[in-house]
Amino acid sequence: MDRSDLQVVVGIDNGGTTNNATVLDTSGRFLVDTLIESPSRVLDGPDVAVEALAEAFEAILALTGIPRTSVLAIGLDTPGPASADGVISSKGATNFSEPAWRGFDIRSALEARLGLRVIYNNDANAAALYAHHAHFGPLAGQKSSVSVIVGTGLGGGVIEAGRIIRGAAGMAGELGHVQIPLQGLLEEVQQPPVCNCGLIGDAESVASLTGIELNLLPYWLTRFPDHELATLGAGKAAKLVRGYAENGDPLALKIFEQQATALGRLFTIAANFTDPNAYFIGGGVVQAAPHFREWFLATVRKHTSLRDEQAQVATFALVPDLDMAGARGSAIAAYEALASRPED
Repeated sequence: MDRSDLQVVVGIDNGGTTNNATVLDTSGRFLVDTLIESPSRVLDGPDVAVEALAEAFEAILALTGIPRTSVLAIGLDTPGPASADGVISSKGATNFSEPAWRGFDIRSALEARLGLRVIYNNDANAAALYAHHAHFGPLAGQKSSVSVIVGTGLGGGVIEAGRIIRGAAGMAGELGHVQIPLQGLLEEVQQPPVCNCGLIGDAESVASLTGIELNLLPYWLTRFPDHELATLGAGKAAKLVRGYAENGDPLALKIFEQQATALGRLFTIAANFTDPNAYFIGGGVVQAAPHFREWFLATVRKHTSLRDEQAQVATFALVPDLDMAGARGSAIAAYEALASRPED
């Protein structure tokens, strides 16, 4: 099939182990409907990782039959922390642990390697943008939303009128580090949770895999001392908690009830600050068994305090196509950046 007349943007989602790529044409149609992954090689340092991104770019063009001359721009997302322009934090990051990554400008490096414009977002913002557009469709530009992505940490994204709110330093939407009320969320003798960032009682300290490992699971094992997870190391046990919750395990359900309550309180803050049309949840819970993820979403909704007027218009939903959401959101962001660029 000859696709030489198409104009497209490419979206690339960079992760700790894999890159995922997609292609979006100017009619708004994704030309890839499955997950297309390749090794990201970030542990081998910036030079190797940028080459792996270039290889992902070339591979997705070969798969879709799109000539390089048809590509208008590339959307790139990575985990943070990073600046709005794609400069990795000077302190490094979980996925960019090698010293050479500190302060590395991954956006400019890929742009120089490919000779094409690269538009950068962090991975949570990209997923949030895709969730917004997938949910609202043609009305996306008239709507607002707040998304949280529950993973090792807690990422977030704020969308207003269909566009990502980035902030002056590119750090808007860092919802994981918003402190939430703990009264009534914790058990009477449960210690206040501490985040890796040093804050006490922020959303990430509860609603994340790290929060389970460091804060929630150690407490709940004191309440269920004979639980079989007590025989495992904290890291391994934390990764198994979701499976136990899907099977109705009381300890695991207590942990996820606290996580859902924390997210509800975070959304309550968002309701009073941005008053969005929709609240989205992504992360591992989306990939859980349907009965569990619906229970989790309902519990979040239960603990989100909205005014009557807000409750009548707001929706709660899960981020769709989670594995592809980052790449697709990156592609949408690239297309929007082109559309908003002043004419030369």
